[in-house]
Parts: sequence; structure tokens; C-alpha cells
Amino acid sequence: MEDILDNLSFTGHSVLYNLTDDWIPDGRETIEFIIRYVIPTVYILIITIGLLGNITLVKIFITNSAMRSVPNIFISSLAAGDLLLLVTCVPVDAFRYFFEEWIFGIAACKLVPVIQLTSVGVSVFTLTALSADRYKAIVNPMDIQTSSAVFWTCLKAVSIWMISVLLAVPEAIFSQVVHIQDKNVTFTACVPYPLSNEMHPKIHSVLIFLVYFLIPLGIISVYYYHIARTLVKSAHDMPGEISEHTKRQMETRKRLAKIVLVFVGLFALCWFPNHILYMYRSFNYRQIDSSLSHLILTLLARVLSFSSSCVNPFALYMLSESFRRHFNGSLQCRRKPRHERSPSQPQSTSAIRMTSIKKTTPTVINGPGSRQEVSL
Repeated sequence: MEDILDNLSFTGHSVLYNLTDDWIPDGRETIEFIIRYVIPTVYILIITIGLLGNITLVKIFITNSAMRSVPNIFISSLAAGDLLLLVTCVPVDAFRYFFEEWIFGIAACKLVPVIQLTSVGVSVFTLTALSADRYKAIVNPMDIQTSSAVFWTCLKAVSIWMISVLLAVPEAIFSQVVHIQDKNVTFTACVPYPLSNEMHPKIHSVLIFLVYFLIPLGIISVYYYHIARTLVKSAHDMPGEISEHTKRQMETRKRLAKIVLVFVGLFALCWFPNHILYMYRSFNYRQIDSSLSHLILTLLARVLSFSSSCVNPFALYMLSESFRRHFNGSLQCRRKPRHERSPSQPQSTSAIRMTSIKKTTPTVINGPGSRQEVSL
């Protein structure tokens, strides 16, 4: 029975049951200390940092009209998906280290994996849509961005959420709470698929890897290949003397493409180990890997996958001067107004800079038919 429970699912259904039983006694206390205290503490940090960063990000994009652009709408959708994961799945996963069986009932057993897979879907599909938007802005700059672009972008974001929810519905259908007899002790576990069907975990893990990782990242790679080729070609074909305005527009688009690429890289880095471990267990469903290295890799993969929900605001803070300024301002919003209202300074330097941004960023490149950009 332990071989089934050792197979922790991609969406974190199962409990960590008797993880230390198969290790040498000398290391048991250390392992139990890590599982019971260190890992939950890390989870608390992930939740705290993720909530602070993503809530501030969404607040900035909602309250500042200058920040309401097509890329920022997608980034706000990313943050909303991360918030959903942080307030539901991460706490449940953290509680698994304190209890030896599933305590959240049938409803949570079916709902938690749906929420987590929905969040992963929103992340990877939104990153794909962001890459497509950068492709259009750089490779096809003459495409006209109409006044209804924001509306259509919101519609795309909502569609991504709906598709992600629909794709996650099978998780609720197959997940089930079971009562397992082991060593004359009966305990409750939440399992992601029927225990009698050995093909189900294999099919499930491969489909998860393809739909939520490999295929989207393959599409994104194609987009960025064409973006890189276009940027290299434009650098060679650029006339000797170009206007300062055109240079700013080109730098804005390259910076936006770089931010999206960093988001994609962070997502791939955080989720790849979890995908690989899940497939490894699914194809070795009846074998037990009780090595200490396997336990450490499992814990690191889980922590790393959830860390993806709090890294985007940090990346945006490092790469976007505009977001960094708004973020710092939101943390000091109660102190700044008194200085800005000084009679000797009718308008502060930051206010002047914001006015300049609002006037200059929605500008046009390559003539009146090209796409408009608002820089981050």
C-alpha cells in the first residue's frame, strides 16, 4: 500500500504518510524536523510574499489608467491565477505535513486539484497569449491596434480562464477519498485516480506534461524565434539616423518582450522538476523509492512549483522602471502627498514624470497604421 501513497500526484492529492519509516534511525529525527517545521515555514513565506506582490501588482494595474495596456491585462490575469493558488492549494499542501491522513473531506479532495490545475493552465496559456502579443507587436508592427483592443484582451483573458477550468474538470471526476487498511490501521487518503487502473496515472502524467508544459512552451519558442530574428534583422537594416522617438519605441517593445521571456523562463524552471517527478512516479507506480535523495527532490519540487506563484512581481519589479516606481509609491502612499502639495512645488518631480509618460508612451511607430504601445 505504501507504494501507492508514495506516488504523490502532480496536484498534491495524497498525504505524506510514514515518510520516514524506511530511512535509517539516525536520520529520522532530522527528516521529521524538516518535514514538520522547515517546509511549512517555507510555505508560509511563499504565501506571504506571493500575496503581497500579486495584490500590489493587480492594484497598480487597476488604479493607474496609464498602466492599462494589453500586456498588463494579461499580467494581471497571471497574478489573479497565482492568488487563487496561494489562498487555496498552498495552505492545503502545507497542512499535509502535519497530518498523516486527508482531513479536508470529499469536496476539498475534488476541488483542490481542480483549482491547482486551473491556476497552472491560466499561467501557461496566458504566457502563450503574451508571447503571441509580443510577436504581433514586433514582427507585424503595422497591424492596427483598435480602440477596442483592451476589451478584446479582457475577453481573451476570460476565455483562458474558462478553458483552464474545463480542462481541470476531469480532476474532480476521478479524484476520490478512500479508506485504506495498512498494518491493522485504517486511514483516509485522497487519491487522484482509481487505484485499480495502472494505465490511468501514466496517461494522466503524459497529458499533463504535454498540455500544460511541452506544447505551450514549444509554441512560445516559435514566437520568440521569429521575434529574435526580426530584432536582429532590424538592427542590421536600421538607417544610420533615426529619430529619438523611434528608438524609444523599439526599446519599449524589446523590454516588454524581455519581461515576457523572463516570465516564461521562471515558469519553466519552477514547474519542470515537478512534471518530471510526477511522470517518474507514474511509470514506476508499483515501485518504492525510499531514498533520502528522492524525498529531498520531492520536497524541493513541490516548493519550487508553488514558488512560481510569487516570483512574477519580483521579476517585474527588477525589469520595469514604471512598475517599480508605482510599487514603491504604493508602499509609501501615506507619506508622499504632504511633500507633493508643498506651495513651492506645485507639481512634484514624480508627477511631472507620470504626466510625461502618459503623453509619450501611447505613441506610434512606423506610421499611422502601426500598433500603439504603453511601456511597463
